[in-house]
Amino acid sequence: MDNIKKDLNKVSSSKKINDTSWNKVAGWYDEMLESGEGTYQKDLILPNVLRLLDVKKGEKVLDLGCGQGFFSREVFKVGAEVVGVDLSKNLIDLAIKHSPKEIKFVVAPADKLGFVDGGTQDAVLCISAIQNVKNVAGLFSESFRTLKIGGRMLIVMNHPAFRIPKRTSWGFDEVTRFQYRRVDEYLSESVSEINMTPGSDSFVSTVSFHHPLQFYFKALTKAGFLIGRLEEWNSGKTSQPGPRANAENKARKEFPLFLTLEVIKFKA
Repeated sequence: MDNIKKDLNKVSSSKKINDTSWNKVAGWYDEMLESGEGTYQKDLILPNVLRLLDVKKGEKVLDLGCGQGFFSREVFKVGAEVVGVDLSKNLIDLAIKHSPKEIKFVVAPADKLGFVDGGTQDAVLCISAIQNVKNVAGLFSESFRTLKIGGRMLIVMNHPAFRIPKRTSWGFDEVTRFQYRRVDEYLSESVSEINMTPGSDSFVSTVSFHHPLQFYFKALTKAGFLIGRLEEWNSGKTSQPGPRANAENKARKEFPLFLTLEVIKFKA
């Protein structure tokens, strides 16, 4: 935790670390998902989430870090009763605007779900949001409380071994003609301020926390969960023809973008 404390001090010098919501980038995020263009959310994450979730009509699903409601709406379409939760009021306002009135949306932190009764949910989703949560242990504890026995939590995150903000990068070996993934730190926990408007004159940032895999496994088992499944998803994109295209395409297949965990509540 020492690294996180040091990084928090650095980030806090320019902004309040308590503000981990995406209020300032709500419009940008909404435009990206609603533009109709291909995104990882639509092309890669969504089909796999629906496959793993395998929703039965009438099942209750809690979507934590729901953003502007993209996944909430898609899960609703296949028959679930959905409640979406996000810390950002701006994103929740957009979710309400875009979504059927049957979906309930709540502005709240993911570690404080007192408005959801215990043992009532068939599934909890946390998709591409865990890195923005300060109190991960609290999120897991509350998720466990709200789930029915036999209920599942599905977590999709940026792969913590290969996508560590400011600690990982691409490199190219001119001798072997391999594109490689450089990892400068992994076991050290850290927090980074991420510029969401690169190339722009304005600087709008969010906060991303990094934890190694053992952190998540320990926190999940401490909350009472059993690990049911682990999957790693890589990019389906391909490079334009060029001298490094083959190396880039191979690297995309070798280094997964996302890690997915399915965890189960077997007992109260």
